Amino acid sequence: MNGNVIFPGATQPRMSERVKTGMGAAAAALDYDAELMLRVKEGDGASFGVLLEKHRSSVVHFLYRMVQNHAVAEELAQDVFLRVYRSRSSYEPTAKFTTWLFRIATHLALNALRDGKNERLQERLDDDSSDMPARQVSDHRPSVEQSMVHRARLDEVRQAIKGLPEKQRAAVLMHKYEEMEYSQIAAVLSCSESAVKSLLFRAYETLRARLAHMA
Repeated sequence: MNGNVIFPGATQPRMSERVKTGMGAAAAALDYDAELMLRVKEGDGASFGVLLEKHRSSVVHFLYRMVQNHAVAEELAQDVFLRVYRSRSSYEPTAKFTTWLFRIATHLALNALRDGKNERLQERLDDDSSDMPARQVSDHRPSVEQSMVHRARLDEVRQAIKGLPEKQRAAVLMHKYEEMEYSQIAAVLSCSESAVKSLLFRAYETLRARLAHMA
């Protein structure tokens, strides 16, 4: 006699109920970041550490592609997570955590671009590094020529993206590199999904024209 006994009068869950339960479990899994942030709101510092470790790399990469400067991207990323932590008491999971996170990151990146922070920090870094000895370049790479060509092509792509209007650039980076959905990008940029599609269409048309020689 197995353990799966059905007692008289007991009813089995209907298929729709089982599907609904499964969907609820999936939604709960998707909202794990929000759950962690709610724990942070309650004073759990360890949960903030989990969020930081999980998302810091993608935020830094996004910011670097926006401002084209590693030091500025690192500095802005610190500011992003500082703002996340400072906002813990008022946090409400009204949207995906990553949507809220990238909204903060995009806002800070656009501000940095508009106030010239990138250029000022780069000047400071150049001054600081003027007295440092030249870094030795390792010679274990398979081909210097191939490396130079690859780097040149990557630089062309970066420069083409950098040349886009700020909102188009942010939309492309979130769509292409972060693989965010139109609805998320719209929430980050505070616009409609149709506006996002229009931004992306114009951006990709511009990039295709600028990089046509690489095809």
